[in-house]
Amino acid sequence: MNAVVPLGAAPVRSIVEERAPRAPVIGRIRPGIKVLTSAARQNEIAVRLYEQLVAAGESFEKIGDEIERRCKIRNALAPRNVPYFTCRRSDFTNPDVADEILRLYGEDRGDGLKLYRFPVVFAFNDWMGNIPNEMATWGTTGRKFFSEYGVDGTRFCKQYAQPARDARAQRAQRNFGPRSIILRQDDVIPDGVCNPQMCPQYQARQCNLSARFIFAIPEIRGLGLVELPTNSIYVLQKAYSAMQTVALARGRLTDTRFWISKREFEITRINEQGEPVRQMQMLTVLDADIDISALLDGAEDHPPALAAASEAAMRLEGAANVYPLKPAEEAAIDPGDVPTGGDARASNVDGPRGQPDASSTEETLEDKRERMSDLLSRLGLNAEDRQRDFRVFGHAAYGRGWAQRPADVDSMNARLAAALENRGELDREIGIAVRAAMPD
Repeated sequence: MNAVVPLGAAPVRSIVEERAPRAPVIGRIRPGIKVLTSAARQNEIAVRLYEQLVAAGESFEKIGDEIERRCKIRNALAPRNVPYFTCRRSDFTNPDVADEILRLYGEDRGDGLKLYRFPVVFAFNDWMGNIPNEMATWGTTGRKFFSEYGVDGTRFCKQYAQPARDARAQRAQRNFGPRSIILRQDDVIPDGVCNPQMCPQYQARQCNLSARFIFAIPEIRGLGLVELPTNSIYVLQKAYSAMQTVALARGRLTDTRFWISKREFEITRINEQGEPVRQMQMLTVLDADIDISALLDGAEDHPPALAAASEAAMRLEGAANVYPLKPAEEAAIDPGDVPTGGDARASNVDGPRGQPDASSTEETLEDKRERMSDLLSRLGLNAEDRQRDFRVFGHAAYGRGWAQRPADVDSMNARLAAALENRGELDREIGIAVRAAMPD
């Protein structure tokens, strides 16, 4: 019997294998809807076309194109945020999959069957594999400019190289393999570094944050994954915190059933006058049906529990593959996640990282845990061995069930925030707790 060789470990045997494999996508769930603009609503034919095509399950792109073709109205549709997701037949390679998703997880709250909340399972332990994201300028033929990080963490602005000209044939040379990617280097971005403050495309709202969730949906058949796009930095940050929390508690992101839904949050945006404005907004959120307090409290005060935690930590494969998000300085408008009528910025809603804003509403226990997850990541406590040590430290400092008590979580957050300035003291306390839990 031939041995099974892991993907990427065998020698390349085909042109197909020369390219990096991509997760196949069989469909898309959208975070919002599009409706007719006030000007388009004055046209009876446009209204009738919109209603017919929406009822038929056509995509909003096709609806907009058809209205433009029949009624000569350009940009007839505008994004609108709603408390549900759009799951249309036209967005799936097998249209019946959309019907099955709505049948299994749709709800009728008086406005027909809608997708308000649904379960997902991620395929990768690296959070970036589950939510790939970049800053990108899109044109009619695809991406024009896009961001990539260097090995030192610098965010660069990239573009596709122009194909060379064949002098004899008087045409562009045929390209073999993927298109060549080069640094953008022009009068505006001479060093190739992505700097939204100086970027004319970003200032003109042409370059935006572009991200997508990639996941499988339980009980949905098909050889591929489903994607959910978002352009909201708020959504990305909250999803990152949720994944970091699960990775801290379980050591991996796979084999965990998450839930995607929408919740209302108070966010900050910058208006046309450059003033910060707070408003309530529906955002896509990621949650998981796990008992975080029980997982964080897994370190008992007797040696067998520490041994079990150590054994479990050795089996955790994905914690070391979780990297901190380096968000762009500002966020862009997203049809489903960020309000229209203003420039949505990536302002820190909660004030300085690690410290809540006194003017904001009272933090929930979930908010406190999100803040703790962010602090742990910044302190490097999300690595495998450090996760185990932190569990031991938390149990030794506050006792069983500490992660369920808001006062103890606040106290831990204060310790972690102080450690940003004095890391040595926290390391000393963790080391004492771990040594005390060791058998004699």
